[in-house]
Amino acid sequence: MLFTLVIHAAPHSLLGGTAYNAFQFAQTLLQEGHSIYRLFFYGEGVNNLNAQTITPQGEFNLPGAWQALINEHNIDSVVCIAAALRRGLLDEKEKARHQTQERILASNLLKGSELSGLGQLIEATSKSDRTITFA
Repeated sequence: MLFTLVIHAAPHSLLGGTAYNAFQFAQTLLQEGHSIYRLFFYGEGVNNLNAQTITPQGEFNLPGAWQALINEHNIDSVVCIAAALRRGLLDEKEKARHQTQERILASNLLKGSELSGLGQLIEATSKSDRTITFA
């Protein structure tokens, strides 16, 4: 089956590790021979792909794990641009677009993912057999 996963949860939320559950679900899908059409990170979930996230020693590095999974399996990974900008998550293009003399910005979107709009989610939903949301 072909899946799209929508991740709303922050990587280190205190409410039961929903983002971690999404990661484990994605791993299991791939191990069982299914395919992931797209990962779509939305709301607080965009923080799962923030390159400036520092995971304390001894804790699971969820952003690093997402990046490794995306790269290893060549998964299309999309971050909602509006949610990302609200939370200071930028790629090189958005960094250049919003750079001013008063603000020095850095791109901090993990490699292998792209900023885009909700149209990507609609398209993924229409092309997938199942869309699973982790909120």
